[in-house]
Amino acid sequence: MATTFLDYDQELNEEQKQVVFSKGGPTLVIAGAGSGKTRTITYRVARLIEEGVSPRSIFLATFTNKAAREMLHRVECLLGMSIQEVWGGTFHHLCNLILRREARAVGYDHSYTILDREDQKEVLELCLEDLKIDRKNRRFPKADLLVNVFSLSRNTLLSIEDIVAKHCPQFMEWTSHISHLSALYQERKRQTNVMDFDDLLWYVWWLLREDQGVRKKYGNMFHHILVDEYQDTNRIQAEIVDFLAEVHRNLLVVGDDAQSIYAFRGAHFANILEFPKRYPDCTVYKLETNYRSTAAILDLANAVIAHNKYQFPKVLRPVRGKGNKPVVIAVQNVSEQAQYVASLVLELRHEGYRLEDMAVLYRAHYQSMEIQVEFTRRGIPFMVRSGIRFFEQAHIKDVVAYLKLIVNPLDELAWKRVLRLYPGIGKATAERIWQVVKESPDPLGAVEREEVRALLPVHGEESFQALVNTLFRLEELALSPASAIQMILERGYAEYVERHYADYRDRLQDVEELARFATRYSSIEDFLSELALLGEVEAERIVEGALPDEKIVLSTVHQAKGLEWGCVFVVWLCEGGFPLAQSINRPEDVEEERRLFYVACTRAKDFLFLSYPLFTETSSARTTLRRPSRFLREISPSYYTKHFLRDVR
Repeated sequence: MATTFLDYDQELNEEQKQVVFSKGGPTLVIAGAGSGKTRTITYRVARLIEEGVSPRSIFLATFTNKAAREMLHRVECLLGMSIQEVWGGTFHHLCNLILRREARAVGYDHSYTILDREDQKEVLELCLEDLKIDRKNRRFPKADLLVNVFSLSRNTLLSIEDIVAKHCPQFMEWTSHISHLSALYQERKRQTNVMDFDDLLWYVWWLLREDQGVRKKYGNMFHHILVDEYQDTNRIQAEIVDFLAEVHRNLLVVGDDAQSIYAFRGAHFANILEFPKRYPDCTVYKLETNYRSTAAILDLANAVIAHNKYQFPKVLRPVRGKGNKPVVIAVQNVSEQAQYVASLVLELRHEGYRLEDMAVLYRAHYQSMEIQVEFTRRGIPFMVRSGIRFFEQAHIKDVVAYLKLIVNPLDELAWKRVLRLYPGIGKATAERIWQVVKESPDPLGAVEREEVRALLPVHGEESFQALVNTLFRLEELALSPASAIQMILERGYAEYVERHYADYRDRLQDVEELARFATRYSSIEDFLSELALLGEVEAERIVEGALPDEKIVLSTVHQAKGLEWGCVFVVWLCEGGFPLAQSINRPEDVEEERRLFYVACTRAKDFLFLSYPLFTETSSARTTLRRPSRFLREISPSYYTKHFLRDVR
């Protein structure tokens, strides 16, 4: 055995050390909430390298690129060496790296660009125009819905017909058209050398399945494969790692079946549940020591999840003391619920808890409305974890479109977006220019042709020349992405923003921030790939209050996963509110709702408050009596303290 340099006995508990020192082969790690799974994976990677495993032979798939960066940075600190050769990141990021090498095998050039969601919808609209479907007189799904259908089909490996039947049966009459549209969509992307996020996974999966040589090549390359948050993987991701693990079979997956909550976006709960069936010789470890919550909170959480039938049984054991029992409180209505939450927030703040160490969690976003109104009324600063993502804002997408043209001059959407920024060039003119450009062996050079000039209205010639000069200059200088963005601003885009937007100062500051971010990248291609693969970068909606540097978090449970706070409020715990009404008829849906509640409870470190309204009003002002959530009714009252609102005023 290699010499041990790290103090594993000091840094890890016995459960974690078993994983870190495991002998390899198929390995399933059931990591309970707050059990230190990130630390365990980090030390496992460090141990592999310490034993002589080459960093370039390690494949580490994580839920976010940020998580991978943090893990690998920690490994570098532990070992005192660079491990940049480790393949680490999200599945989309890692598959992108593979496709940059293998793109020609799937009919693409390696310089393909990646569509975001808005770009996908635009491509779909173009395909719909080609199909000439009369969408005015007959109901047809919108592009937003179609994007979801195509994405679910890819990620679940189910047919379009199956997805439509299961998720949107109201459009079954259009199934053949939707299938045809899917084929047109795929072909158009191929013709213009663009992919969407789902293509990154699907083409790698297809290549590994169909090409034994490619599968063996990457199977030999990756001696050790580690997957974080395995309970959130979809079918295609699970099959990709199965293919990659065929040669060496050193596949270690880490996750918590009790925190599998993303079925709506294609996560396949069976991946983790059936891992021992796919790998009968696998070793199963459990991390059940919880470092986050008090014993009283864990007692309730354990009691909740025990009611799920399909799971790996486990009991979280606390390191911390007993603490205060969770409080279950019945309120008259959602307005009083908001008053209760606000009052306790202010009381806890007075006792020393900072606002950022508190969170209000709910099952659906609409359930936060009353809370937001009450917090605003009382001057409690808060932020909602939702909003338009920074990189989806119009002015950011405009600047990025210029960069896309330099990397991939066959990007149809980028051409049309940039062209329409210039006076005199509308949608129709941009389309005609594109038709000329796409047929040219030199797409950028085509804009100089007389054939293109003839398409321009007189009042658009001067501005078009400015575009031509900018594109040629960007191509000629081969600038860094940051310098390219500055040039785009200086050569007319700053003036465009000033002419078109009342908040132009804020928008220009956004572009300046984009340029600052771009300084991390030496090439425009790398920068664009990173932008396309960025994960949960969300805008924040903030109401300023007495302490502008402090904000309590309002979040859906889905968005709160992986986070923790000292004090957590879970609201709307009534039937139809949590669990949602549409989830109570199917046992598997109820089990996922229960897992969501378990996730919500295990976010709390010190205090957990669970509230439900006795009555709610409908849109017609009718009052409805609400039953407490089944998740409260099915556990013993000994796990919590029960209050009514009048008791805590």
